[in-house]
Amino acid sequence: MKQRVSTLLREKFGREVVLEKPKDRSFGHFATPIAFSIAKELKKSPMLIAEELSSSFADDEIFNSVESVKGYLNFRLSENFLSDYAAWALTNPSEFGKQEKKEKILLEFVSANPTGPLHIGHARGAVYGDTLLKLGRHLGYDITAEYYVNDAGNQIDLLGLSIQLEGRATILGEDVTYPESYYRGEYLAPLVSEAVEKFGKEILSDESRQKELALWAKDKVMDIIVKDLGDLNIFFDTFVYESSLYDDWERVLEKMGEGVYEKEGKMWIASEVHGDEKDRVVVREDSRPTYLAGDIVYHNQKFERAYEHYINIWGADHHGYISRVKAAVEFLGYESKKLEVLLSQMVSLLKDGEPYKMSKRAGNVILMSDIVEEIGSDALRYIFASKKCDTALEFDLAEFKKQDSSNPIFYIQYAHARIKTILSKSNFNEDDILSASLKGLDENADSLLFDALLLPEIIEDAFTSRQVQKLPEYLKSLAASLHKFYYDCRIIGSEDEAKLLKLFMVVALSLKTGLSLLGIEAKEQMSKED
Repeated sequence: MKQRVSTLLREKFGREVVLEKPKDRSFGHFATPIAFSIAKELKKSPMLIAEELSSSFADDEIFNSVESVKGYLNFRLSENFLSDYAAWALTNPSEFGKQEKKEKILLEFVSANPTGPLHIGHARGAVYGDTLLKLGRHLGYDITAEYYVNDAGNQIDLLGLSIQLEGRATILGEDVTYPESYYRGEYLAPLVSEAVEKFGKEILSDESRQKELALWAKDKVMDIIVKDLGDLNIFFDTFVYESSLYDDWERVLEKMGEGVYEKEGKMWIASEVHGDEKDRVVVREDSRPTYLAGDIVYHNQKFERAYEHYINIWGADHHGYISRVKAAVEFLGYESKKLEVLLSQMVSLLKDGEPYKMSKRAGNVILMSDIVEEIGSDALRYIFASKKCDTALEFDLAEFKKQDSSNPIFYIQYAHARIKTILSKSNFNEDDILSASLKGLDENADSLLFDALLLPEIIEDAFTSRQVQKLPEYLKSLAASLHKFYYDCRIIGSEDEAKLLKLFMVVALSLKTGLSLLGIEAKEQMSKED
């Protein structure tokens, strides 16, 4: 709707027009402050301009009224427009809210080290990235979802050592002295068993085979990660392995030209000139590339694949890393403004009011898979999509296990199931309902219809602003409006039954479409029914 109105106003005024939604619906469906924007140009007061402009819309069938209010133009959409739009949406449900943006985007997210299963901190970036992916694809963007596997460096060697230590203690029965840094956790035990079955017990005590064990184990851990993501309805198009990139390091180093220099026996990137706090080492004294070097090669590879835009979703602890990677992109000859980095804050989980402390190496990590098993993937996805990704998030498992209106995902799911239940109780068939006119709705019904038809605007806004929480906020608000309307208005057996059922079908379509973009399947029925 907003897009249609915006297009009409742009054609009428020959410029982009800001559209707002009045907080008080009695002022209309949309409003614009354009009179204030052109007041200086026309040398007239905004109120006078708005009065003159309002009368110029008399013949536009899309509007029921256009009024001037304190310099604003307030638009109320016509019954014909809303009724026709609703009928189209119900006839073309798979197209509702879709656009054809076309832009090619490479979206990298999760990219957790393959040294252990995903914890709930990883889950936040995973859900945020996948929701952004679903929103963008619905809008027509050509988006590739990519996972960057950090399978090189000390953390992989440490994985091999940790498996050996676990095996020596549990299989060989040795009294093991543990170093300060090593990985712990229940996931190591099955890896030890599989390693013994594949390689024999001798690999547990043979230090020369530690690397071999580590390389095997990181692939097994990646299998766990991919399965856990799949259980959360998250899937990737491509995986890029860090270990495959370093063969290209010399070419990329040469490509950066004067962006790198030698000092104190090391190679440095001159990242300070592009806003970094200081220059960074990319090659150590012993000629080994640093972790940053791998990222530089990876981003060169990304840009050589010629996408139009690149989005990285990183943990908040990577904030200081952004400027050095953008500097490298510039030295490689690309536009760093095409690289967008979004940060995901960590999560605090409560259980019985007590916070858990997360630490992968300590072994008391809260696994993402455990939480999915306890509250389900729908609830977990909703939780992580419902708050701004760059703000801290704390939640209690108990709140999302309740089967009542205090649980927001239950509240939304129940709204959809309630509509399906009401439809099943009606004597009208689907054709009768779809052929009913949505004209002549009272103010409350008109407001509910308008809210339901706002979904396309919410989808676009949530994606372009990168604030995916706007979608669950909208769905919760729409569910609240539906529940209130249901309690205030008799549906079955009323004179307007078919019309109101058609209205409810539009609401159900928006709820179902919105939930699907959150990776959640709308329920047809629930344990608590009418």
